[in-house]
Amino acid sequence: MASSGHNTARYPPGPSGGRCRSAVALLFVLLFSTACATPDSNARLAAGLPPLQLHDRLLTAAYAQDRMPTPDLLAVDEEMRAFVQRYAGDSPHKRQRLMMLHRAIRGPATLGIEYDPRAEGAATATFRRGSANCLAYATLFIALAREAGLNASYQWHEVRPQWVRQGERLVLRKHVNALVTLGGNEQYRVDIDPLPAQDIVHSRGISDTEAQALYHSNLAMDALAANAVEQAWLHAVRAVQLSPGTAHLWVNLGAVYRVNGQHRDAESSYHAALQLDPGEHSAMNNLMVLYDREGRLAERDLWARRVARHREGNPYYHASLGDEAAEAGEWARAVSHYERALELSPKDSRILYLLGQSHSQLGEVSLASVYMQRAIENAVAYGDILTYRTQLDALRGSPAAGS
Repeated sequence: MASSGHNTARYPPGPSGGRCRSAVALLFVLLFSTACATPDSNARLAAGLPPLQLHDRLLTAAYAQDRMPTPDLLAVDEEMRAFVQRYAGDSPHKRQRLMMLHRAIRGPATLGIEYDPRAEGAATATFRRGSANCLAYATLFIALAREAGLNASYQWHEVRPQWVRQGERLVLRKHVNALVTLGGNEQYRVDIDPLPAQDIVHSRGISDTEAQALYHSNLAMDALAANAVEQAWLHAVRAVQLSPGTAHLWVNLGAVYRVNGQHRDAESSYHAALQLDPGEHSAMNNLMVLYDREGRLAERDLWARRVARHREGNPYYHASLGDEAAEAGEWARAVSHYERALELSPKDSRILYLLGQSHSQLGEVSLASVYMQRAIENAVAYGDILTYRTQLDALRGSPAAGS
């Protein structure tokens, strides 16, 4: 748990098998885990979704709403109320209740929730199961925190994209945690599998209904991975019905249509995502793949050019090239790529830090020190500031710095 206000409290992270993903890793080949659109038009689009065409029947959007009800993710039962009362009910101070509740949920001698990327579900199910992914853990914590009288809500993180060089594959990660506001500037982020601060591009609060949509989308992608197309479509439809303004949910729905051979409906879903977010990486990539498979080469090439322009204008793409060069020990090439990334995102502390490291490897200590100092000045997370300052102190104490 980390504070985003003036106070900081940290606890050791629990067991983790890797980064937690909300929704799905949306890949270039599609299969893993605002423009002029308005809320009313989004809702109408979600209400008029094309049916799923199975061998012997058609499934409609209305059927999905009836067949796949959304559970009350944040409901608590008597056992959970007793848990809150036992471990956090005695203190009149909100901060103390928060700390006590957090320790009780993660503590091995109490609830001992462990990380499992596949452990989805409502708060009651997570409480009994003892394992959770990031969304399920946030749901459990928010439910118990609200029972303890705390102001807790969901927080959504956009994570910097990762380009995988084999096949030019783009991997996008989504992440959700809980945010507790105690008043004034004092906020605490509560997370079962915390992301490195440098990986987070943007954060925003989301509603309980949007979290329900993410729950359905996670289940949709799990079902699609298991080739359970009907279940995948039902959950994907419920996701866009609940949050029709969320672009990546339309990409996931398009994935289901494409796997079922409904290419025109997949195409429409990808375009719906792009209407909501013209920079939606996965929608552009998947349109390009779809047109390539259908032999629609002019349209494929059009989207390939758009993907290339978007990629070239993305600082994290150039940073990924810098990372590759650094791993190969090609520090001059790394500097070139990081400099291009910095042109596109001049206040990114992580890019400044990596550029400083690269100059240090080239023996250019003065330049390295300048970039390290800029990284410190632009960093937000306390842990990043300490890391950068330690590296800067080491640079200033190196023989090259004194020569």
